[in-house]
Amino acid sequence: MKCDICGKRVQFGQSVSHSKKCTKRKWLANIHKVTMVVGGKKQKVNICTRCLRSQYKAAR
Repeated sequence: MKCDICGKRVQFGQSVSHSKKCTKRKWLANIHKVTMVVGGKKQKVNICTRCLRSQYKAAR
């Protein structure tokens, strides 16, 4: 999934053990489906928690 505001998505990399053996892994973005007012209409959007926090702070 992808954040509709900032475009954040899954990131890939390697998990490195103490012996320096590398295995593939991925970091998942913390994305939630939220109902927001976009352009005067209620709309369901996929949004990461960082953007959700920023939107909440801007509304206050």
